[in-house]
Amino acid sequence: MINFTEGSYFILGAYFDAGPTKYLFFLLLLSLYSLIICANVLLIVVICVNRSLHEPMYMFLCSLFVNELYGSTGLFPLLLVQILSDVHTVSAPLCFLQIFCLYSYGSVEFYNLAVMSYDRYLAICCPLQYNMRMTSSTVSVLIAVSWIYALLLVAVTVSLSSPLQLCGNIINKVYCDNYAIVKLACSDTTLNNIYGLISTAFTIFLPLTLIFFTYMRILKVCFSGSKQTRQKAVSTCTPHLASLLNFSFGACFEVLQSRFNMNTVPNILRILISLYWLICQPLFNPVLYGLKMSKIYDICKSLLYWKVWIM
Repeated sequence: MINFTEGSYFILGAYFDAGPTKYLFFLLLLSLYSLIICANVLLIVVICVNRSLHEPMYMFLCSLFVNELYGSTGLFPLLLVQILSDVHTVSAPLCFLQIFCLYSYGSVEFYNLAVMSYDRYLAICCPLQYNMRMTSSTVSVLIAVSWIYALLLVAVTVSLSSPLQLCGNIINKVYCDNYAIVKLACSDTTLNNIYGLISTAFTIFLPLTLIFFTYMRILKVCFSGSKQTRQKAVSTCTPHLASLLNFSFGACFEVLQSRFNMNTVPNILRILISLYWLICQPLFNPVLYGLKMSKIYDICKSLLYWKVWIM
């Protein structure tokens, strides 16, 4: 039985000896991390600097891009260190810190997407009341609640897992995972399991229910509305739906992998599936919104042309 002391640690058991190829993996992931940082920071700066983009929809996008940076930073630094290391151990405090960052990233992502769907619902279904309902103070409150609620929810999860008495310290993943630690416990985990179900319901099913409701109302308005209304709905909702589906499928694969025995699946495929929702979404969102949102695309294009002209 292992109690968490200052010197306790976990072994990340999904890593394998890749030989000299590990340097190629390192460079590939470092390039991805750099690209994620550059793309998200660029769009955050573009939104913050240009007053024409100081609208609710773009403020929610800015929150989304900040969350992509937050989630990526919770994953990549430790992942890059572990790839080059011969011994894949991580201290317990650092492991729980990564769990907190990655789980809160996922929670904030779902809440941000839910808030964005509500914003689109008001813009398309209640256009005359939009400016009155979606004020700057309302936007600030929605963003703050999305972050604070998610952080508190995950903080409770970590506080319930950290005191557990464990019968092992091997996590069969390339990053720290809360459910994997709970499965190592020798002590009673009933409270952890009950809270896990409750937090999953509030983190995933509650936002998805709100998103489903708003899109049903949007579809109803589109079918009964004018061609201009349908075009507005398609142009603003398509990127949001694509982002939602991409993240939901990635998160679903990760949950299924954590809950079921995946030993029959090749190790490299399990690693790719577990990393999909943490690597693809932070890169997918800035590229998607940068290309699909005409205002952002035009500003980014003008910046690129200006730099080329200067050179």
